[in-house]
Amino acid sequence: MNITITEDDRGLSDALNRFCQDVIAPKAADIDEGSLSATCHRQALSDIGIMGMNLPGAYSGTGASAVALYLAVENLAGACGSTASMVTAHFLATDSILLGGTEEQKQAWLPDAASGRTLGAFALTEPSAGSNPAAMRTFAEKTAAGYRLRGVKHFISNAAEADFLIVYAKTDKSAGHRGISAFIVDRHSAGVTVASPERTMGLKGGHVFEVALDCEVPAENLLGGVEGTGFRTAMQVLDNGRVEIAASCTGIARAAYEAALFWANTREVNNHPIGEFQGLQWMIADMATDLEAARMFGLKAATKREAGERFSVESAMAKLYASEAAGRITDKALQIHGGYGYTREMPLERYVRDVRIMRIYEGSSEVQRNIIARTALNG
Repeated sequence: MNITITEDDRGLSDALNRFCQDVIAPKAADIDEGSLSATCHRQALSDIGIMGMNLPGAYSGTGASAVALYLAVENLAGACGSTASMVTAHFLATDSILLGGTEEQKQAWLPDAASGRTLGAFALTEPSAGSNPAAMRTFAEKTAAGYRLRGVKHFISNAAEADFLIVYAKTDKSAGHRGISAFIVDRHSAGVTVASPERTMGLKGGHVFEVALDCEVPAENLLGGVEGTGFRTAMQVLDNGRVEIAASCTGIARAAYEAALFWANTREVNNHPIGEFQGLQWMIADMATDLEAARMFGLKAATKREAGERFSVESAMAKLYASEAAGRITDKALQIHGGYGYTREMPLERYVRDVRIMRIYEGSSEVQRNIIARTALNG
């Protein structure tokens, strides 16, 4: 498969990279240190169209290509992983409506989300149903006016700041994943309770929350207008999301790699830059190879997504490789910096902390291996 980055894609990426370095990166350390919400960048990102970058122009989005979207997330994460986390969580919510909603739902909800006037959250994970959505306990009971949702969602990004949540719940407890439906839930509805943000190891500005639900939802907020279609929508959305996670991993890894190159060329021992030592050169070579491979996996998945082809395996491979490669790259970058890398005066330890979750959320590395192996064995 040919991976093509058009001049438009490259120009958009370069412009966004400059914006990220000028506007987003200078605040990254403060966001991390103070666990401040990355939604502080929401207006600035909205002003340049990032919040609707995954949506077509018919719904006030920018209509960017999947490759441009990958490059945008990579640049954003390279500047601030927490901000990329906030934005990609919003994409999960709006992708849910785009892929699974009726035309009326798309027209009602997506333009405001694309412009950044509203923020979305994607509520799939539960305390006892992480990698196995079919085990979810949140239930939507049919009522005269619509549905009554009861249950608890966990590790939901953006939940406190969101204006709407896409909540996945069972409408048929006996049907396994075929009994899962999705609902657009007004965050401010009575009976939607968001707990304090979790105290996380990394991505401290990409706040995640537990959400308790005991609320009424009007019938017209059943996503797609048909019960039982939620699981299919969620899986399609996660295919998109895994490519964006791969892009986030590559962005943070690239930032760590570039910092390591600068340090190797400027840090001296016995009047010699440490980059002259073979042991360190081998580390740099491994990092460069890992980074290039991670980007190629991600761009291949993005290219298939842009072509309208199925890309579930490619997205699984991209997330698996990029998340694990980012762990290796950031760890080596910190090692190259020695004791300085372990201090909070430099961003290396933040990079290490921020990428660690990437092997867990939106399908752990083990889940990605299951997807890849199942396809390989079944042909």
